[in-house]
Amino acid sequence: MIRYFIILLFLALNISAAKAESKIKARTSIVIDFHSDKVLYEYEADAQIYPASMTKIMTTIIAFDLIKKNRLSLSDKFIISENAWRLSQSGYSSMFIMVNDEVSVEDLLKGIIIASGNDACVALAEGIAGSEENFADMMNEKAAEIGMDSTNFSNSSGINDPENYSTVRDIALMSKYLIANYPEFYKWYSEKTFTWDRTGGDPIKQGNRNPLLYKRVGVDGIKTGYLAVEQYSLSSTMQKDTRRVIAVGSGFPNKQFRSSESLKLLNWAFRNTNTYEISKKGETFFELDTWLGKENKIKAVTKEDFYITVDKKNMRHLKVSLEYNGPIKAPIEENKQIANLVVKNKDEIVKTLPLYSSTKIPKVNFFKSLITSIKYLIWGDV
Repeated sequence: MIRYFIILLFLALNISAAKAESKIKARTSIVIDFHSDKVLYEYEADAQIYPASMTKIMTTIIAFDLIKKNRLSLSDKFIISENAWRLSQSGYSSMFIMVNDEVSVEDLLKGIIIASGNDACVALAEGIAGSEENFADMMNEKAAEIGMDSTNFSNSSGINDPENYSTVRDIALMSKYLIANYPEFYKWYSEKTFTWDRTGGDPIKQGNRNPLLYKRVGVDGIKTGYLAVEQYSLSSTMQKDTRRVIAVGSGFPNKQFRSSESLKLLNWAFRNTNTYEISKKGETFFELDTWLGKENKIKAVTKEDFYITVDKKNMRHLKVSLEYNGPIKAPIEENKQIANLVVKNKDEIVKTLPLYSSTKIPKVNFFKSLITSIKYLIWGDV
């Protein structure tokens, strides 16, 4: 018999890619919820952009990934080439490294993240891959893995190149990937200053280029960008309690709008929407009845986290129900799908989450099975 249990009522769903309170002063922009991946707002989110220094997010991802795999260490040192040094002399944002300096991976990463050093990007790329061209191949492989289908990287820093392009949607995906997969390193994106104790000169102290870090509003990253052909850009994120929202915009006309409009997007998302945790990986939802098993109940667990982002102003009837064909007949193998958690908005299925048996339950012996069957015939469900 198929059984249904209503678990949760009266939540809201149906956030369209909504309109913010007023048009955002950017050529293209997007806001997503970090946990649910729900697009809360978008405007021309698939239009091609030149990501400028937001490219550096991927540069750090490559390094973090290698560190995580024990193929690179923060203490490793790379010798600075003339090619890398030249960028510090060309008017670009720089860490101000010198030719033949031996610089640690940690210092290069902080020089990229905090000081937005193009020279540090090239030094890291050459140290890891031998050349910036080879490093760009690594960046593109990672972009494909993440699902950045409209992106191509041609360099590690984001300096102007028609072949270095992306979209704000892809940048949001990349930003989420960084935060989710490298929390121990992501914290550097919130650091406000970096001091490079350079060779042959006084230490150079530089501030983080992200203006929202200084406003004490819960923003803890991630990266600004600027190119004359693209104007100003920013990938930013705000966390309040356990909820996080990511906003990306490009084509802001000036620094002031880059700051104010990005903050407007983030605040709008928190003011108008909520995110609810529906399931947590490994969490027991129910203990379901078994039939002819050595245990009378079995725990139904989920294998994935699932969140729903809802609109505060447009409350709709959201129903979460448990569906299974029960009681579940033994023997039951561990990790067998035994039920579904179905999330509906009215009659539309939003998500179906499979639930699995948490353990193995063998069948009772023949005589106990016979007695149980007789009881069922006489009294019904037992």
